[in-house]
Amino acid sequence: MAARLADLPLDRERPPWVIALGKAALPMARAAVDLLAARGTQPAGGLVVAPAPAESPHPALGYIRGDHPEPGAGSLAAAIALASTAARVTGEDEVWVLLSGGTTSLIGAPEPGLTPQELSNLYSLLLGSGLDITAMNRIRKRFSRWGGGKLAQALAPARVRVYVVSDVIGDDLASIGSGPCVPDPTTAGEVHRLLEAAELWTRIPEAARTMVAAVEAGVLPETPKPGDRMFERVTLELIAGNRLALEAAAERATRLGLAALVIGTPVAGEASAAGANLAATLLHHCARHTVPQPETLVPPICVIWGGETTVSLGEGTSGVGGRCQELALAAARTLSGWRSPVALLAAGTDGRDGPTDAAGAIVDNHTWRLMEEAGRDPARDLATHNAYPALESAGALLRTGLTETNVMDVVIGVCVG
Repeated sequence: MAARLADLPLDRERPPWVIALGKAALPMARAAVDLLAARGTQPAGGLVVAPAPAESPHPALGYIRGDHPEPGAGSLAAAIALASTAARVTGEDEVWVLLSGGTTSLIGAPEPGLTPQELSNLYSLLLGSGLDITAMNRIRKRFSRWGGGKLAQALAPARVRVYVVSDVIGDDLASIGSGPCVPDPTTAGEVHRLLEAAELWTRIPEAARTMVAAVEAGVLPETPKPGDRMFERVTLELIAGNRLALEAAAERATRLGLAALVIGTPVAGEASAAGANLAATLLHHCARHTVPQPETLVPPICVIWGGETTVSLGEGTSGVGGRCQELALAAARTLSGWRSPVALLAAGTDGRDGPTDAAGAIVDNHTWRLMEEAGRDPARDLATHNAYPALESAGALLRTGLTETNVMDVVIGVCVG
């Protein structure tokens, strides 16, 4: 953020407003405040919304702790504060919108006709649906107060510069944080069909179905669409994403004396299947060391992946865990009994995996046995999406605390020979 703002033209007589939203909101806002201070000025006003209690980086910026992964009272308060902030911006102003993952929930408030509880229930249903983050956000922005270009609509005709840290595969700007400053290319009809295909249409709140049907019938307006004049003074720029984290991990691994390999294909799909596949790939690299081949990595090796998986819970599922924990648990079964030391880490870069206090887990070729010795049935835990207690029993959970960033997940495999 600091590097991107360094060369930005600045009118000290009319400094920008700063609106920072998401898991990386605090460090991004601090970078903006520091840049303005170095130029002899300060923000005209603004708001910071993040997932942890903290102090605002500047007196002119309000600070609200939103709720994540599902919206709550804090999110509703943040949405109201955002409306108040936007109302104070004039057409002569410039606004820096610093956006990162988690924004959808952190400022989650419903459109008129939907209650906060119904929105929360909808988000909860989507989180367990198995849909990827892009598909989920296509749906969520339809029902949220600020998604799908509605923040740009509220700020128009001000000059709006949006700087984005991506937490989605493909870095789709319309999906990150539900695209509060990006035109929504998805129609109500497409949302309806997406919900039908995911077998969710009859399970979402009745008020949400009524809302979609009203837009389809032309009774309610569509979300702001590409080509609308309200976006003429909005620019968007991606400043960081998952690849940056993977490259940093590889650089660190190299400094530690490991032969690092970054896999370019993003990790996606069901977490349990991905865990088994990634562990098998890691063991394949380990096995190649026993018979030297051309271009074989010299041990110890470090294989690095990035992306974001999903977990399809189904109705009545009550297990505790997250996608990284489920991936790690599945990987532990594949690694079990391997003849030499091998380990795999799977974690969310935000420091929180699912509705738990763990970022993910670190498993090795002994973890599966240790869980069994602790009295767990790890195969059953995997089948019932109950990875947290299984991994806890083997001391495999990774707890980092919130990291003040969010660039999806990383998986790191290490083999010593």
